[in-house]
Amino acid sequence: MGNISEKIGKLIYYSIAKHMPVSFSGIKIGQKALRAFCGKLILKHCGKKVNIEQGASFSSKVSLGDYSGIGINARINGSCTIGDYVMMGADVVVLTRNHAFDRIDIPMMHQGFQEERPVVIGDDVWIGDRVIIMPGVHIGNGSIIGAGAIVTHDVPPYAIVAGVPAKVIRTRI
Repeated sequence: MGNISEKIGKLIYYSIAKHMPVSFSGIKIGQKALRAFCGKLILKHCGKKVNIEQGASFSSKVSLGDYSGIGINARINGSCTIGDYVMMGADVVVLTRNHAFDRIDIPMMHQGFQEERPVVIGDDVWIGDRVIIMPGVHIGNGSIIGAGAIVTHDVPPYAIVAGVPAKVIRTRI
């Protein structure tokens, strides 16, 4: 039954809900509720009072915590756990695997992919616009990821990180 529910959720989401206005627009036609409903059908886990924004694409391997959101045009590929109270800006990309490139005798495009490495985002995290989170990264509770950062390593709890690659610029403690 779950597989049928997921397919129905994807059909509704990708044909209608994904294209409806952003949740904060002056046009209120139930877009936030419809996208949350689709999230409950598609996602591995979908908490209460979530906000999935216009244009977001996500895997059915994503878990979305209570009061958390997936930003406008965000893309989450593969296994990702998003905690409670997570704010996500526009155009965020979460990657969980990369191309294989170990051999030099075979073109990279023919080497397939590396093994999936899930991403974990803790509770009460703020992810700015256009952040890229690389495979296997764990982001600690209470952290802030500055806009445009590329997160290649784990982020400690309550850290503020920014830059390319992202580095701790200060702590919230």
